[in-house]
Amino acid sequence: MLQNPIFWGVLSVFAFAAGYLVRQLLASRSANSVEQKIKQRLHEANVKSQELVLEAEKKAADILAQSKKDERETRTRIEKTESRLLDKEEDFDKRSSALLDERKVLEEKSKNLEILKKTAEEARDKAITELERVSGFTKDEARAEIVKEIQEKYRQDLAQGIQKMDKERSEELEKRGLQIITTAIQRYARSHVSELTTSVFQLPNEEFKGKIIGREGRNIRTLERETGVEFVVDETPDAIIISSYDPLRREIARLALEKLVKDGRIQPVKIEEKVEEAKSEIQKRMVEIGEAAAFELGVYDLPKEIIQLLGRLHFRTSFGQNVLTHSIEMAYISGMLAAELGASIEIAKKGALLHDIGKAIDHDVEGTHVELGRKILKKYGIDELIIRAMESHHEEYPFSTPESYIVTAADVLSAARPGARRGTVENYIKRLEDLEKIAESFQGVKSSYAVSAGRELRVFVIPEKIDDFGALQLARDVAAKIQSELKYPGEIKVNVIRETRAVEYAR
Repeated sequence: MLQNPIFWGVLSVFAFAAGYLVRQLLASRSANSVEQKIKQRLHEANVKSQELVLEAEKKAADILAQSKKDERETRTRIEKTESRLLDKEEDFDKRSSALLDERKVLEEKSKNLEILKKTAEEARDKAITELERVSGFTKDEARAEIVKEIQEKYRQDLAQGIQKMDKERSEELEKRGLQIITTAIQRYARSHVSELTTSVFQLPNEEFKGKIIGREGRNIRTLERETGVEFVVDETPDAIIISSYDPLRREIARLALEKLVKDGRIQPVKIEEKVEEAKSEIQKRMVEIGEAAAFELGVYDLPKEIIQLLGRLHFRTSFGQNVLTHSIEMAYISGMLAAELGASIEIAKKGALLHDIGKAIDHDVEGTHVELGRKILKKYGIDELIIRAMESHHEEYPFSTPESYIVTAADVLSAARPGARRGTVENYIKRLEDLEKIAESFQGVKSSYAVSAGRELRVFVIPEKIDDFGALQLARDVAAKIQSELKYPGEIKVNVIRETRAVEYAR
């Protein structure tokens, strides 16, 4: 039976049918489960959408209520604003009406005043005409007569009053001046040696005097022409006096003479060579002197050009006082005052040291030394505070910083001390400078030197521009201008020198 094929076929069919039924049963159960899940999710979605709709409806209602509330408030504000505007408009109309009424009243009054003014002028003219007819004087003649009577009556009283005021003012000024001088003497006192106008050059022996004079005086004339000083060869043993109001010229002449004596060959060509060497050397010395002055005061950041100008001040004097010495002295005083007053010590010291820097070039450039000094310091980038500290020491510019007051006070203390300056020397030097400026104001003049204490003016001309007849005319013109512009005792000799040189080289 087990080997019967029919049995196995039936069994196979039965097994196939059973498997099919099992699969159908399982598929039916799975389909029922998915459908339930879908229904559940649809239900949940419906519930959620209903909740969202309700929430949206609530928010919409709230928004609508708020907008209605805002609308009511806006309408209320607009109504209040309209009410205020209407009130203001009514008030404006009332004021405009009142102003129009006042304007009409004022116009009426103005017309009445014009009528009254015209009536008064007519009455015054009639009165003046009647007075002129009765008195026999015109209006101007009567005024002049009254003024004359008042002047005659009170002239003596006015004169006495003016004299009294002048006397009281003079006494007050004198008293104030004495107080200032006394204070300066008490606060600062130091010995000072004034600069002279002569230097003594010692010679190795008397023989050099003859060499310096030269044949027919040609050497000494060349020396005087090249240096602009006067050499006085007198009975003083082994010495020559160098005379000039300019310390720089005296120093150049001394150096040149020293080099000539060392060389031993004294002749015009050598003189010109040594004078040029002396001028070159003096420029280097100026830098050294300026550096020494700055180092002494602890000032290390000045430009080289300013340092050289400081050294040049060593060869300038003011009322007989050496300008560089005066500036150094001022810098010390300014530093001490600034320390006591709590101001800037550095600015005060630099302002005092550089306050007269313009005097280093005022012989060559037009302008006051204060203005020239400001231009120099600005050109080389000096701090504006330093410029403001120095520019007020002669009160040409207003005092703008505490250091400007300090520099001015130091200037007074240094310059006003007894013996520090000599007015007579300064007047003498000023007269010599004026002499040279007059000569150099003419065309064709190369250089000019006042010598013999101002009794002689030597004028060197350019031979290509002025001939012999022109030199004679120039001498007369210079003398005439001196007579018309200067006051001086005795007479001044004007010596115009025209020298022509022919130079050629053999090769």
